[in-house]
Amino acid sequence: MPSHEVTQLLDAVTRGAAHAAEQLLPLVYEELRRLAAGYLDCENPGHTLQPTALVHEAYLRLVGGEASAEWQGRSHFLATAALAMRHVLIDNARRKRRDKHGGDRQRVELVDQPDPATDEDERLLALDEALTRLANADAAAAELVQLHTFGGLSVEEAGKQLGLSRATAYRQWAFARAWLRCEIGDPRQ
Repeated sequence: MPSHEVTQLLDAVTRGAAHAAEQLLPLVYEELRRLAAGYLDCENPGHTLQPTALVHEAYLRLVGGEASAEWQGRSHFLATAALAMRHVLIDNARRKRRDKHGGDRQRVELVDQPDPATDEDERLLALDEALTRLANADAAAAELVQLHTFGGLSVEEAGKQLGLSRATAYRQWAFARAWLRCEIGDPRQ
């Protein structure tokens, strides 16, 4: 693209010709996109602003503002565009730091976080397998755990259902908890 055509369009934009701004963008877009990509390469990973959005924001500030600058050619326009991109990035960073936009919170990718439902399912399956093994070792203790854990009864109520004294029910519960901890390694049981 000849440099003089860009300069003519820049002059027309300065004079306020709206059609010139529309014709200018396709001529300088690739250079602006390279500038934007260069800026964003220096940003932290996970930046939410993409090069295309940065180009459009900066371009709107350059040619869409009320006060247009007088550019002395393509290189001056690109230098001004680089400065406008810098200001867009700074404004974006300031906006993110505001309390209503999350303040100093850190972005966390959800794929890195374990799925609580999956963990709970795995824990439940491990408990079921361990209870089956406990039933083979001590059926009364396994039944007490089932009534207490799945039936919602207190240890005393579960013991009463099984015809156990309060002291025996608590001994069975202590034994079953220790046994299950060894089997599945879950301190909550």
